[in-house]
Amino acid sequence: MPVLYGIKNCDTVKKARRWLDEQQIAYRFHDYRADGLDADMLQRFIAELGWEALLNTRGTTWRKLDETRRESIQNAASAAALMLEMPAIIKRPLLCAPGKPMLLGFTGSSYEHYFNEV
Repeated sequence: MPVLYGIKNCDTVKKARRWLDEQQIAYRFHDYRADGLDADMLQRFIAELGWEALLNTRGTTWRKLDETRRESIQNAASAAALMLEMPAIIKRPLLCAPGKPMLLGFTGSSYEHYFNEV
């Protein structure tokens, strides 16, 4: 069963969940805040997608960081430490389905393509 990772009050996550529901695709939602995020899970995400892709440098959480903290994020280890401390800084949603690559972000067309691949 696919797993959708994110934060329940994120507008993009809401759009992804609505799309999945409308398509009647069964999935499990994993809320980073309610269900947690551990280092092993995050390392799997980083290994497949890269820390640069996962780190949301356009969002409010990033912008609220002081400049020194932002400049200290230079590699996977420093990015992972920040993401574990502040899961809201992870780009979302992240969709994981068995036997498929991870899909970061949401558009209706990308989800349609993802679920209609042979």
